[in-house]
Amino acid sequence: MPEIRTPRFTTLALSAASATLAILAVLAATPAPALATPTPRFVIPTTTDQLVVVSSPTYDPPAPGNLATLRAYVRAGSRSPWRAVFGPWQAETGAGHLRDKRREGDGSTPTGVFNFGATIYGNAPDPSGLRYAYHRLVCGDWWDEDPYSPRYNRFVHVPCGVTPSFASWSEALWTETVAYPYFAVIDFNTDPIRAGATAPGSGIFLHSWIATPTQGCVALPRDDLLEILRWLDPAAHPVIEIGTDAEIGRT
Repeated sequence: MPEIRTPRFTTLALSAASATLAILAVLAATPAPALATPTPRFVIPTTTDQLVVVSSPTYDPPAPGNLATLRAYVRAGSRSPWRAVFGPWQAETGAGHLRDKRREGDGSTPTGVFNFGATIYGNAPDPSGLRYAYHRLVCGDWWDEDPYSPRYNRFVHVPCGVTPSFASWSEALWTETVAYPYFAVIDFNTDPIRAGATAPGSGIFLHSWIATPTQGCVALPRDDLLEILRWLDPAAHPVIEIGTDAEIGRT
């Protein structure tokens, strides 16, 4: 009986098909590259529709002023894209640079996502147009920054002329006219407040430009600051996000 031979082109076609199937099998078994996702500290709440972003290329913002970049965004809901509103603007940050974990008095600016306090404060008259409550500072208005005080990291009023027990650690707000014509409280170490020897810090504000690195706050030129403060709307649940460009980019 004559030998039946498979045509050469058929053999080549079968080999090619087998190779293709093998490649597809390998690809199917290879996991797809994971998309970059934000760490828990940089997750923006779904209820937030106003976002202030402060970022630097590294944890050591460039001198002089330890300058970072501030931008602000708005969206129509959690499923909508962010739209730029303000910036990019220069912003002063802490003399201790940016830090994930800070300690009271180290002069660093904390990284992460933070709410704003319910009241805006200032030594200047009510600027009008604010959507938050405004408190004009008077003699006796302090921010308690003594980590051993029962009122640590809170606004405290004492009678004018009285020196409170926490004074040596703290800020007499009504005397800081350059930094505090107006300021918003950044809710760092507020829920819960951690005090004592390992306290991470207190009195972190968004305030006016001081032409030098801050003690941990974020500072803007006064006109820019007022634009932001008038724009902030508690109904939009605004937050401020602080970190490196890479960390911010993941959100």
